[in-house]
Amino acid sequence: MSITFACGVVIAVAHVLNHQFVAPRYDVAANLTAFACADAASVLLGHWWPAAFSTVAFLCWIALGVRTFNATMRSPGRARRSEGAPTPR
Repeated sequence: MSITFACGVVIAVAHVLNHQFVAPRYDVAANLTAFACADAASVLLGHWWPAAFSTVAFLCWIALGVRTFNATMRSPGRARRSEGAPTPR
């Protein structure tokens, strides 16, 4: 289980380091929910390494959520395009 959370951390950190990446809103919401639940379950079970990994991933998704929110406020069209809507021509 720790390896799964570690992979999630690597992916989340890679997204944060890629400053051009704006996550779709549904992706931010799904990952925040998933890592918050994983963190709570790991803490309740006393699994500290998975809890630490999921906490780091959760914090990365908070940062990505802020980036998505800011991109949506600056340019609503850009945020919609990142969610799979066709690009207007």
